[in-house]
Amino acid sequence: MIQKSEAKIGELDCIFVKSKACQTPNAAVIFCHGFGAPATDLVSLAEKIMAIGTAQQDAVYIFPAAPIELDPLFDSRAWWMIDIEKIQDLMMSGETREMQSESPAQLPERRADLTYVINHCRHEYSLPASKIVVGGFSQGAMLATDVALHYGEALGGLIIWSGALINSERWTHQAIRQSPLNIAQSHGIIDPILPIDGARNLKTMLESNRHQVDYIEFHGPHSIPLNAIQLAGELIGKVVNG
Repeated sequence: MIQKSEAKIGELDCIFVKSKACQTPNAAVIFCHGFGAPATDLVSLAEKIMAIGTAQQDAVYIFPAAPIELDPLFDSRAWWMIDIEKIQDLMMSGETREMQSESPAQLPERRADLTYVINHCRHEYSLPASKIVVGGFSQGAMLATDVALHYGEALGGLIIWSGALINSERWTHQAIRQSPLNIAQSHGIIDPILPIDGARNLKTMLESNRHQVDYIEFHGPHSIPLNAIQLAGELIGKVVNG
């Protein structure tokens, strides 16, 4: 059995999910949804991850809602605005490296918002940085990566579902200075939204700077398959038991 609650942390409305048997969480897992998705998009994953084992049931799962409202009727949201036509043109021309150098103007503000959520969780549950996992899907995975690389200490884990390398110069600089991170990453090889090259280049950049990446490629599109959920759950279990 699980229990859900909602609260505003700083600038972000958040949904909290945890097992009813979990009185004092031993870890906090923060998942960020993708561009155009509703705030509730990833919430069902908490139960799937908790079904993996007892360790995963000792964590609290937090799902922040992106602050930019794209379509109030469908609760469609974004962490930062993107030029969809430009991205499609770059993909058609094969200029994916230009996509990787993009540095969204709103990224620093979103980084501050999510960092505030992390610090709130650490204070609320008396957790060290090593007991915090951040992750997300697509644009949310990019935000989680940015935050994990910039955070003042090494977080316990980073989960990248269908993310990609952006802000490459800054991220590489941060990856060099950040203590080694444990990362679970997955990407579909026929992803029409974010080509597989962006994921592979992100993996290479992280690994070349001492970070440990457990990586899955699957024959599918822009999605989160069961083996990617399992991989993320295993990382969360290690953080809880670590």
